[in-house]
Amino acid sequence: MEAKPTAAAVPRVLVAEDEPDIAALIAYQLTREGFRVETARSGSEALAAVGREIPDLVVLDRMLPGLSGDEVLRQLKTEPATANIPVLVLTAKREQEDRIEGLELGADDYLTKPFSPRELVLRAQAILRRVQEAGMTSGGRILRAGPIRLDLASHQTSLDGEELNLTPTEFRLLQALMERRGRTQSRKQLLEKAWDVDAGASDRIQTRTVDMHVRRLRSKLGKAGHWIQTIRGFGYRLKVPEGID
Repeated sequence: MEAKPTAAAVPRVLVAEDEPDIAALIAYQLTREGFRVETARSGSEALAAVGREIPDLVVLDRMLPGLSGDEVLRQLKTEPATANIPVLVLTAKREQEDRIEGLELGADDYLTKPFSPRELVLRAQAILRRVQEAGMTSGGRILRAGPIRLDLASHQTSLDGEELNLTPTEFRLLQALMERRGRTQSRKQLLEKAWDVDAGASDRIQTRTVDMHVRRLRSKLGKAGHWIQTIRGFGYRLKVPEGID
């Protein structure tokens, strides 16, 4: 008989959504796929739930009553204990700038309401798969570019010897750029590497997502962030100045 996974081995998802019907639908779909699901109907409830048990993923509505979803996201990304929790943002706003704000605050992905429950499940699974793969050993391989050091085994990043707090998506994006150092990669190529989607699926994901994560990554890298060059109309490359190993 096949052993059932223990509760600790089952990914836990916190769904912060104030509309009961939507929260129930999301919880139902995720539970069907084997996730443990807890729901919160306000920002303060969401933060309290995180305080009780760190979730593997937060599905976060931006328009929560009281403490907004944006403020919840900001607090999660500010605290070292919760900064690496992946977050999938839900928004009823269709304007591009509103979606960009969520990504700039640290969200890993977003969905615009109304959305397909199946797509939400697939997005959640993809995010968690990236996190799991990032935590797996990679043969002790270490990538270096000047003061930037990426340890693929421990999933740690440092800059001038100081540890950097990167999200799993930011880590994979930087890894993709460092592995092809000096070579230009299209946004689609980066989507396939850092977001773990194939060429067909990448067409369904806003390439603007790549731009926002690059912006965040540059900010965290400080002066070295300027080494990530934009190739207009195509993508990005990591170009280390001459004389720097």
